[in-house]
Amino acid sequence: MKTENQLVTTHNSKAVVLSFIQALNAEDFDLARMQLHDDMSFKGVMGERNGAEKYISDMQKMKLKYDIQKIFVDNNEVCLWYNIMMENNNILSCGWYKLEDEKIKSFQVVFDPRPLLT
Repeated sequence: MKTENQLVTTHNSKAVVLSFIQALNAEDFDLARMQLHDDMSFKGVMGERNGAEKYISDMQKMKLKYDIQKIFVDNNEVCLWYNIMMENNNILSCGWYKLEDEKIKSFQVVFDPRPLLT
């Protein structure tokens, strides 16, 4: 059985990640940046980024769009299944977000990159 503290963490973790994704979709990069730890890390199929400023700078150029299909939450971890529009390709992806102090500390995204390589 979850304790009250675990329920609050779960709710806040989900809210932070959803706010982050919604801000990216709206191209509100200042709001997206507010959801990230300064020293956050990102690992993806096509590369890695360290630091919130570097990550947001790249997202401003890429302007990806996310269509969330399913959300799974476990305390301070959130997993999303989503379609990401990349280079005119709708790519089914999975993102695993880890939060610390109600901000995204790290996340990984996996997907099949073959449509981007043709």
